[in-house]
Amino acid sequence: MKRLPQPLAGVVPPMLTPLEDRDALDCAGLERLIDHLLAGGVHGLFVLGTTGEGPNHSYRLRRELVARTCQIVQGRVPVLVGITDTSFVESIHLARQSAESGADGLVLAPPFYHPPGPPELRAYLEHLLPELPLPLFLYNLPSLTKVSITLDTIRWAMDQPGIAGIKDSSASMIYFHQVRALLPRRPGWTLLIGPEELLGEAVLLGGHGGICGGANMFPRLYVNLFKAAHAGDIPRTRALQDIVGQVADRIYGVGAHASAVIKGIKTAAACLGICGARMAEPFPPFHEAEQRRIEQAVRDLQPLISL
Repeated sequence: MKRLPQPLAGVVPPMLTPLEDRDALDCAGLERLIDHLLAGGVHGLFVLGTTGEGPNHSYRLRRELVARTCQIVQGRVPVLVGITDTSFVESIHLARQSAESGADGLVLAPPFYHPPGPPELRAYLEHLLPELPLPLFLYNLPSLTKVSITLDTIRWAMDQPGIAGIKDSSASMIYFHQVRALLPRRPGWTLLIGPEELLGEAVLLGGHGGICGGANMFPRLYVNLFKAAHAGDIPRTRALQDIVGQVADRIYGVGAHASAVIKGIKTAAACLGICGARMAEPFPPFHEAEQRRIEQAVRDLQPLISL
């Protein structure tokens, strides 16, 4: 089992999955994206998360993405792989293949079709952990899984050597602080925030960093925000967090449906010449009018990113 930083601190983008066709990776776009992220100073990469449209991809494409990502990264930063699935066996298969490819950790949200109760989720994890070859990060994502990982489950998880931390995407700072208060139970256990609009606050108050979708577009902005908050520089944290808020308003606010966030990030990445805007089916990319709004937003935001 590879060793990860304990805790894993900083900005770990949930990486986009560049697509050339329905079930084909854009390999050149993937390399440009990874180079862009590493040049921006990110502290790790998380593939096959929500922003990476993980559950929408075939198992073949997931395996190829993991292998190619690890090959490009070459150990420069930790690579985490999302293994969330409705199939217990497929989660194990992807975990093993990820370890063979050179990944450093795994990320798992509760199964999302038949939502487990707290005792069932604990039993699920008890069965899964012995099968996993890499450290596991829990993923609290109640908006999509219909399950919130309870504090009792987290207390239990902190006693499991194979569980290294949690990504909290509940968007509840009450929940975040309840988890943060448990950290002394397990020194080195990682607590990462999901919504980037809460990154500065979360780090100032004791979180270890964030898994920020916007870092696919502007990685240096999010890294600088993390550094300012980690240093306790409140004026700079506030200024940079305000820019992150503008990114959310201008990029994520285009479109009327939940898919608009990923569509916005992919369209912005295309505007920046990183990779195409193709979405995993069945979702279409933005229409031309929406693309023009994103293009204008990227032009307007770029001068702010270097602050």
